[in-house]
Amino acid sequence: MIAARFPFSNLDLFRGEVDRLFEDFFAAPGSMGTRQTGRMTVFPALNVWDNGDELVAEAELPGLSIENLDISLMGSELTIRGKRESQNGKDTACHRQERGSGEFARTVALPYPVNSDAVDAAMKDGILTIKMPKAESAKPRKIEVKTQ
Repeated sequence: MIAARFPFSNLDLFRGEVDRLFEDFFAAPGSMGTRQTGRMTVFPALNVWDNGDELVAEAELPGLSIENLDISLMGSELTIRGKRESQNGKDTACHRQERGSGEFARTVALPYPVNSDAVDAAMKDGILTIKMPKAESAKPRKIEVKTQ
């Protein structure tokens, strides 16, 4: 009688599986995804915000050395590529692995043009911070109104 009481419970399960399938299929190419509670997350976690005169991007990159990191800006797309080395030795047996390793690439479209010559990137405590000054064409311009 449970099925009669909750007739859509199987439909909800099916919908969840279809959602998971599409999330996996449309994950960023080359992303180092990790499954958490049945959902795919993309690596690295990334925040981008407007700070007035610049865009700021922060990415969580724990355990990644700067030598294995590549940041590029092409037009209005920011790409972060890298490789996180596995901490496991070749002759070890892994009993649980939740931290991803290997190569990754994450591309995000920026909302407006930035001055690529003045971009600054720094890494501290596993957090990559990229500051991208707005291009002059993207900054608001005050227009004087003349009387006639």
